[in-house]
Amino acid sequence: MAGRKRYSVMRDPVHGDIYLTHEELRILDTPEMQRMRGIKQLGPAYLVFPGALHTRFDHSIGTVYVAQKIIDAINLSFEIDPARGIAISDEEARVIRMAGLLHDVTHIPFGHNIEDQDALFERHDSAYRYERLFDRGTAIGDILEDLGLREDVFSVLTKPGTPGRRDVPPYWGQLLSGTIAADILDYLARDAYFTGLRLQVDERVHSYFKIDRATGNLYIDLAKHDLLREDILSEIVRMLEARYVFSERVYYHHAKVAAGALVARAIDLLVREEVLGENDLYDTTDASVLDVLLRAADKAKPETKEVVRDLVQRFTNRRLYKRACVFPAYENEGVQAELVNKYFAAGGGEARALVEGRIEETVKFALGRDVRVIVYCPAKEMQLKEARIHVRWPGVAGVHPLSDYADKVPRLGDLERSYRNLWKFYVLCNSGDRDVLLKVQEIAAVEFPGVRNVYSIAGS
Repeated sequence: MAGRKRYSVMRDPVHGDIYLTHEELRILDTPEMQRMRGIKQLGPAYLVFPGALHTRFDHSIGTVYVAQKIIDAINLSFEIDPARGIAISDEEARVIRMAGLLHDVTHIPFGHNIEDQDALFERHDSAYRYERLFDRGTAIGDILEDLGLREDVFSVLTKPGTPGRRDVPPYWGQLLSGTIAADILDYLARDAYFTGLRLQVDERVHSYFKIDRATGNLYIDLAKHDLLREDILSEIVRMLEARYVFSERVYYHHAKVAAGALVARAIDLLVREEVLGENDLYDTTDASVLDVLLRAADKAKPETKEVVRDLVQRFTNRRLYKRACVFPAYENEGVQAELVNKYFAAGGGEARALVEGRIEETVKFALGRDVRVIVYCPAKEMQLKEARIHVRWPGVAGVHPLSDYADKVPRLGDLERSYRNLWKFYVLCNSGDRDVLLKVQEIAAVEFPGVRNVYSIAGS
């Protein structure tokens, strides 16, 4: 941050000292940003990894730190070889850092369960969420306007074609949210630290970035003296592998999925009864959202109120629904798209409710037991991060997405297939009784013909 006053320093457990400008501190002190202290970065993963209590507030500050590291590396590369790229000015850095600080401010509690895995609302990074928070009259909007940053920050965080968005250099957004960028470099390091998993990414990756003069794309230079920089390529692949391992072990851990499904189902029931709306969740935290659900349940039908209260209590006491069926992508490639179209896409909530009701009724008829089930169907892509980072490959003119070279880097294709195979369709049940779970499996085989279950009930 040459030439700009470093107003304050914060001590971060992951990165050490992080310097924030007086402008960034003004944003940090808004109610909207302070709310992020109450939203855990990994949602209910703390039920599996007790140390995973870090928040999106911490991550937002860390993203600023990593963004500045990348900016410094880009500018150093430019000083060494000006002909190969462009530098980032102090004014551009000011915009990028502010956008990094605000990139997650639109998150709602358990957002990935509600948006990416139950499709109840649009994603947190939808333009209308940023429009709401950056509008004049909000604390953030007024400060950004006062600083002359509102339009630029909005443009960095939204997609081309968004009304009100102006064209900005591609690298502004790519530096924050690309396949390898400030966002992922911070949360991989942060998630590793707080889960206790011994996975690390070499910080040298920060120094590989440059900006292509012709296109304005952020890229990693894999060529030196017309030879492939295999050390850099292997570091990129290692980072993508690290993210896959986290996805497998943390982000899609079955207990985390089951916990998130409890909250998502409570919200689904209340939304369908029109006693709760997306707007009711905007100002909530992980803790306060549960109270909001209970208050909304008081306005719902008695049976809905009973179910929602049970779901919230189960989440609070970690009495999670048990797996009855697991239908993974690798055993169900032929029917995966059909399942997603029916149970995830628009109208999926109604389809899920109908099949859940039939399973519950059949179990009651067969065993005389009252049970509740949750059919859980994530989006087909989930949070897949393909290798879209641009690279300069030796002997090839210009810069191109790394995925274009998948034939030269077989591990990229392996990782993409591995990601897709993390997709799992679950049937969850509130009973751990073996006979009940086996009966649910039996009924599910009829409800989902041609779908292969791989989960074996303990003791069977």
